[in-house]
Amino acid sequence: METPVLRRLRDLTDFEVADDNPDVRGWTVRGNDGQALGTVFELIVDPDAMKVRYIDVELDSRFHINEHENHILLPIGAASLDEEGDNVFVPALNAESVLNYPPYIEIQITREYEEAMLRALGKEPTANPRFYEQESFDTDSFYSRRAS
Repeated sequence: METPVLRRLRDLTDFEVADDNPDVRGWTVRGNDGQALGTVFELIVDPDAMKVRYIDVELDSRFHINEHENHILLPIGAASLDEEGDNVFVPALNAESVLNYPPYIEIQITREYEEAMLRALGKEPTANPRFYEQESFDTDSFYSRRAS
């Protein structure tokens, strides 16, 4: 099965975040230690499925990462929303482990890169032909903690 073409939400003029979900761009991303890792820069969507697949995170400048490698992609289901504040939590990462996470340089997202991300989160990618049906891509788990 072919990898779908994923696009930045800002490039899709006829797409927007669903009414019952907050637009998390600009929100703080925090690791399992509660420390800020960075900010949600963009949402990466699968236009055919009409679903967000990844969160593009711009890492905090305190990490002193080269500006060409200071973004990471997080599978939407690997994070969850704060119940009240404008925070995105990533239980599998912290200020130390994020430094070993594969950087996202705005290129075509390959299946190899997607699998490397999952491994960096401690998840073993499945051989399922429906790659995005893994729990790491479950948008419901991302939005579920947020009261509507």
